[in-house]
Amino acid sequence: MNLSEHFTLKEFECHDGSVTPKEILPHLIELVANLEVLREDIGVAITINSGYRSPSYNKKIGGALNSQHPKGNAGDIRAKGFTPKQLADRIEKLIASGKMKQGGIGIYKTFTHYDIRGTKARWNG
Repeated sequence: MNLSEHFTLKEFECHDGSVTPKEILPHLIELVANLEVLREDIGVAITINSGYRSPSYNKKIGGALNSQHPKGNAGDIRAKGFTPKQLADRIEKLIASGKMKQGGIGIYKTFTHYDIRGTKARWNG
């Protein structure tokens, strides 16, 4: 199932094989709309390391207690030619210009976390 021109539901499915609940889909669609803006800005494909996580899988892998992943609001992403910090900086620019939704940005060694929680949260993993 396509969520947008460049993203499919499969990319965001939980790694434990569980079915994404239908009430999560509107959140994923909003997340993907924001990631499309980023993709257009950087001009390269975005790889999704982790999208939706079932609550049990999130707990199993040590995800944050109030993680945005089980809500369908978050993606851990990579893009060829961009460091996690460079991706985070682009997201910050797009949020500041009103093109992407304010949310959480986490910079990790190999990926950038972005979520659409609606409030500003920043951290280094």
